[in-house]
Amino acid sequence: MTTHEISDTQALSTNQCWELLRESVVGRLAVTVDGSPDIFPVNPVVDHGTIVFRTTAGTKLAATKGRDVAFEVDGYDAGTAQAWSVVVKGRAFEILEIEETLRALRLPLYPWQPGRKPRFVRIEPTTVTGRRFVVEGGFTSPPPDQHAPNQHAPSQYAPHQHRDDPTTT
Repeated sequence: MTTHEISDTQALSTNQCWELLRESVVGRLAVTVDGSPDIFPVNPVVDHGTIVFRTTAGTKLAATKGRDVAFEVDGYDAGTAQAWSVVVKGRAFEILEIEETLRALRLPLYPWQPGRKPRFVRIEPTTVTGRRFVVEGGFTSPPPDQHAPNQHAPSQYAPHQHRDDPTTT
């Protein structure tokens, strides 16, 4: 890693990581299945310093019960051309206690994949880390109130002339 690469990477505080986790609607759960790594997309919610998601019986649930897992969310800010990533490592447990299940039922958990997801899993973190970094040559967009026709520079994905531009007819 060069000095330039290091200076463009910012370690996120634990509070910043939790804020990004709260805003995320999808993340990736990394588990070990039969001795090999596997990754599953899940729709999480932060609940009192833990991550909770819904699932059904199957590989994902079996691979989480009382086992060490990793959970990751990431994103890209087009206003600043910065990407970020947050990784949570911890132990996952199926929620089985009645009181805890009732509390989990009240959480705003909305899985994208259709079908019944009657089981809840809670990840109790041991570490929460994150970083933010500038994407060299990354796409940026002006704030929404500054959008104007033909304001963006042409790219390989957009025509160089616009149909609504009278100089191109």
